[in-house]
Amino acid sequence: MSHSTVPRSKAEATKPVEKPAASGDAAGPPDAPRRGERGKLSLRLRYRRDRVLLLMTLPAVALVLVFNYLPILGNVVAFQDYDPYISDNGVVSMLNSPMVGLENFQRILEDSAFWNALKNTLVLFFLQLVLFFPIPILLALLINSVVRPRVRAVAQAVLYLPHFFSWVLVVAVFQQMFGGAGIFSQLLRQNGHDGLEVMTNPDTFMFLLTAQSVWKDAGWGIIVFLAALASVSPDLYEAAAMDGAGRWRRMWHVTLPALRPVIALLLVLRVGDALTVGFEQILLQRDAVGPGASEVLDTFVWWNGVRNQDFGYAAAAGLIKGVVSLGLVLAANKVAHLMGEQGVYKK
Repeated sequence: MSHSTVPRSKAEATKPVEKPAASGDAAGPPDAPRRGERGKLSLRLRYRRDRVLLLMTLPAVALVLVFNYLPILGNVVAFQDYDPYISDNGVVSMLNSPMVGLENFQRILEDSAFWNALKNTLVLFFLQLVLFFPIPILLALLINSVVRPRVRAVAQAVLYLPHFFSWVLVVAVFQQMFGGAGIFSQLLRQNGHDGLEVMTNPDTFMFLLTAQSVWKDAGWGIIVFLAALASVSPDLYEAAAMDGAGRWRRMWHVTLPALRPVIALLLVLRVGDALTVGFEQILLQRDAVGPGASEVLDTFVWWNGVRNQDFGYAAAAGLIKGVVSLGLVLAANKVAHLMGEQGVYKK
């Protein structure tokens, strides 16, 4: 027996059918959390959700504020004829020192020693960027290609052990090897040749500094790249091998793309640190080659601020260095964004 269809009225037939509200719509259950126009939690709800994490980060934030941001206020010394002997309290001395405006900066721009220090700094930076920066990448690729884990661990330990040596020890080791009375000089003299003049030669001093940095810190730099290589799935290498890719092809199409974000990040940080090229390392060897070949911005600031007691002049030079370094970071990060990488921060 068939059931007859009950006719509906015209109003009921034309009444639109109500659809259930979507999950992202504002209309929802009465106990749902309040969200903004774009579905984001309000600031109060985010604070309630993350208050434990915020409390955990408060000590670190306090340390950064005290030791990194609060000392920025001391840059006012660059605009003063600062005299630290006015009072035992440095803040009182800073408040009572006379203001000289831009006089310190004008002196810097007219000082040939500053421009010589800037030239030496940039030359050393470019040498280390070309000769030093790629070496940790190559060492990481070499160690990663070693099959036996024990050999890989021993090689990595031997390479980054010099990182824990002080610069005094590093300079002493190079002095015993390449100095005028070093091992290589003695061997050359025993065979009728002249000894080496590496440690006291101003023409090769920049290359000497780069070689010392490579020996001390190149092994330590491979840790970051090895960590990036550890995250690469072995399936990618197996798929590339099944497609007929050899070892060099797998390195070019699998390994290097995995390292590209890390390389971009470290390159941006290295460019931002371009004007800081090793204060202690150079200061230990400054007298051997003279200030003309060894003076960089860090030693220039130290010599004028600490040795010559011209604190306002040294602070002005340090402020110039900081502003230029900030500009280099922003420019390098912009280049990283144009290349499709994240850099230090997102767009």
